[in-house]
Amino acid sequence: MKVVVVDDEKKTREGILDIIKNYCPEVKSITEASDVDSAIKVINEIIPDVLILDISLGEETGFDILQQLNHVDFKIIFITAYEQFAIKAIKFSALDYLIKPVNPKELIEAISNASKMLERDQTELKLNALLSNIENISNGVKKIILKTAESIFLVNIQDIVRCESDDCYTIFYLTDRKKIMVSKTLKEYEELLSDYGFFRSHQSHMVNLYYMARFDKHDGGTIFMKDDTKVPVSSRKRSSLLKIFDKYSRM
Repeated sequence: MKVVVVDDEKKTREGILDIIKNYCPEVKSITEASDVDSAIKVINEIIPDVLILDISLGEETGFDILQQLNHVDFKIIFITAYEQFAIKAIKFSALDYLIKPVNPKELIEAISNASKMLERDQTELKLNALLSNIENISNGVKKIILKTAESIFLVNIQDIVRCESDDCYTIFYLTDRKKIMVSKTLKEYEELLSDYGFFRSHQSHMVNLYYMARFDKHDGGTIFMKDDTKVPVSSRKRSSLLKIFDKYSRM
């Protein structure tokens, strides 16, 4: 593999290069850059298999690099110190990231995973989702990447009606009646979507409150969705849901 490392901190770059050289035998070529202009030049010349990219590059960002590339035909591993929104946007886009200071074990694992599954046909779609979310930072994240064994889907968050757990899988039910099953737990998506109008009503269910038609308080509680489906509410979630109703009734 050919790897390009972009970071404006010399110490961080040298640390990453040392780890890769000593513990990642699958990497045959490593090139470094410290700013946006030099990074664009190196990436276009090298055409790497993997780009390790710092989000913060002085007054510029790693996103400035990506927006100026004609075609992204490599895997991206972001590194970041504290940009919380950026981290969330990266998670929504199903791209890899590492937190500074970079943990050697996590870096080695990320490189190993990259060598096993260079998803060239998927990287650009994921990147488009990420850049779209970053551009809409003031209005919040808009899109999420959902990966199945066969396909990758770019989905508008507000097209998700509800989610249902199936062991270690999550089934997404969309407004067009399509179902997408993803090999991640419902808890992972609860952490991502809870700030966007989604409510975990039950151990196995999460709903987009925008598509809720009514709440029946009998027998523990049932949410009736606009698509005519019924979703149970657990006894411990009932009070939280009622508080949400009370909050909106006061507006």
